[in-house]
Amino acid sequence: MSIPTLTHFVGGARLAAHTARTAPVFDPATGEVTAQVPLADATDIRCVIDDAAAAAPAWGQRSAVDRAHVLFRYRELLLAHQDELAACISREHGKVFDDARSEVRRGIDVVEFACGIPHLMKGEFSDGVSRGIDMHSMRQPLGVVAGITPFNFPAMVPLWMLGPALATGNAVVLKPSERDPGTPLRLAELWVEAGGPPGTFNVLNGDKEAVDALLVDPVVQAVSFVGSTPVAQHVHTTAAAHGKRVQAMGGAKNHCVVLPDADLAQVANALMGAAYGSAGERCMAISVAVVVGEASADALVAALAPRVAALEVGPPTVGRPDMGPLVTGTHRARVAEYIGIGESEGAAVVVDGRTHPRASGPGFFLGGTLLDRVTPAMRVYQEEIFGPVLCVVRVASADEALALCDAHRFGNGVAIFTRSGGAAQDFAHRVRCGMVGINVAIPVPLAFHSFGGWKDSAFADHNQYGMEGVRF
Repeated sequence: MSIPTLTHFVGGARLAAHTARTAPVFDPATGEVTAQVPLADATDIRCVIDDAAAAAPAWGQRSAVDRAHVLFRYRELLLAHQDELAACISREHGKVFDDARSEVRRGIDVVEFACGIPHLMKGEFSDGVSRGIDMHSMRQPLGVVAGITPFNFPAMVPLWMLGPALATGNAVVLKPSERDPGTPLRLAELWVEAGGPPGTFNVLNGDKEAVDALLVDPVVQAVSFVGSTPVAQHVHTTAAAHGKRVQAMGGAKNHCVVLPDADLAQVANALMGAAYGSAGERCMAISVAVVVGEASADALVAALAPRVAALEVGPPTVGRPDMGPLVTGTHRARVAEYIGIGESEGAAVVVDGRTHPRASGPGFFLGGTLLDRVTPAMRVYQEEIFGPVLCVVRVASADEALALCDAHRFGNGVAIFTRSGGAAQDFAHRVRCGMVGINVAIPVPLAFHSFGGWKDSAFADHNQYGMEGVRF
């Protein structure tokens, strides 16, 4: 059977690439190559950007009400096709269908928020600032903007960027991950079907060459990025040096602080989803449980261990598994290596995902892993693993737990579980982290707020979506 080669999306249609360079797209459940994706060269890049530049002025001159009508139609099409989009995510990324469907829905929420753009773009007015003089301000589109998105959310993160950018009258060049490009291409087709003008949403498939071109091209006015911290730093410094607005979201090592008065059954339930959902391939996954007190830690580990060992791991399209495969064989090997590093550094391997029966078969599978007695000196504590690995750190006090959260280089999300309102309020006010959950393990804001971290988890000045996205 021949393997298809995917395309770019330019001028409202799929367009074969000029480049001969390609990368494989895998089915993570089988390890088989299902498609080849083009890696854009200079000719492809120029074509995509110039097409967006030609489309941007007319789209930006249309009224906000008119653009909102198109966004409403886009929302309806996304809802009608959410199962199709979720199935594509499962095939190329590997997350289970229910998780993929939830991802699509969270992306649609941002499009729904952006449908209110006539209100959101209102400017300011001051009467009589001087004799016979009034003053007003307006929000206007930038022109061509770029979105560079990660493999782990091939629908949600693009829609985070697309909703505000398109609604405010910009043309978008989206550079999705080359690991799972099928869903972004379909998002672009649905935009045109909704009445979005050709060229206002183009998809440029590629690798570092495409990214670097978008960062320096004078036509591109702003760049929004979600991915790893080293790349986020590169995107921020390079694009800003070339006079662009930048959003750059990086890595994470999200902590969950468990106080002695917490409901441990509730904590265990929350951690099973937060640590092992989507095989841990989430920037908002909880990867560290900081437990106050030896007795609480013993009880939590005892509650988690049998549930982690019993996680059903399998192909996302067969039955209803708890966890699918990791995205590539290379990433699976990297996560497995981290488990070995933790073991060699002295962590207690309570449940070892490397020994799961699926881990030795076809596909990029690992079981869930639970590491106890992890210390801040260990690499498994310091570094982002981005897989189904939960580290348990034991501390003596709430202040020690807070200090650990504050000292970590990442500051994306954090959670605290406690029955004390005072302790929760104090923690939320003091912790140096972007998003805080109280008895909620994954504190991802809804579309009418905004998403963003602190420290090495976020660079530049604006967060994703919400009014922050509109202002950006």
